[in-house]
Amino acid sequence: MNRYQRLKDLREDAEKSQKEIADIIGTSQSYYAQYEKGKRAIPFDRVIILAKYYNVSLDYIAGLTNNKNVL
Repeated sequence: MNRYQRLKDLREDAEKSQKEIADIIGTSQSYYAQYEKGKRAIPFDRVIILAKYYNVSLDYIAGLTNNKNVL
């Protein structure tokens, strides 16, 4: 699974809209939608915000592990 799909899955599991997540990371809904589709690279600082928000590891978001736990 790629990191873009992970972003979408995490958002959907949290039952949040793209707009809600975009507001959390300080971007527009249209930019966030492009992150989920892999059409735009998500800045690392925003990935950190999402990892903290979802309480998952950066490695999980990056698709390097299937373990969500933060060490």
